[in-house]
Amino acid sequence: MMDENGETLSFNLMGIQECQRNRYPLLFVDQITEAIPGKSVRGIKCFSYNEWFFPAHFDDEPNVPGFIQIECLVQTFIMSFLCMEEYKGKKTNFISINNVKFKRKIVPGETLDVEATLDSLKRGIAKGHAESFVNGEPACSAEFVVTIPDVFSRFMPNNTSQVKDGGR
Repeated sequence: MMDENGETLSFNLMGIQECQRNRYPLLFVDQITEAIPGKSVRGIKCFSYNEWFFPAHFDDEPNVPGFIQIECLVQTFIMSFLCMEEYKGKKTNFISINNVKFKRKIVPGETLDVEATLDSLKRGIAKGHAESFVNGEPACSAEFVVTIPDVFSRFMPNNTSQVKDGGR
């Protein structure tokens, strides 16, 4: 987030939880290292062997499941607008996830660096993309369309204003 002087700020885990609604065990971003509200964000997720999913995925070759990699990307992405005061703490929902690419395994002990860009935010619909890296090597990428239901609902047609008298 930028302060009054236009400087880029960062969020620790507590700051992230003030902005978004995800919580343990489904919070998959540990730190936001750079956020430019309404534009872009960089974050990290450190994977230790103690993560709840490693024993089941897989005991002989543990690696981060794809759905968790996607959550790392989208949870970092939504910080690009949830760090803005008017959206802080709002719920979000997926509309679509497109062009997902997995380029390498992520194993215990590795840190995922995520870079996300907000391409547009109109009427409670955010569009953007994110990509992740491990030690500079591409790991996963995707494009997202996410809604902020509280904002989006303000632009829905009013159901009580239907035409009466058979449509005449």
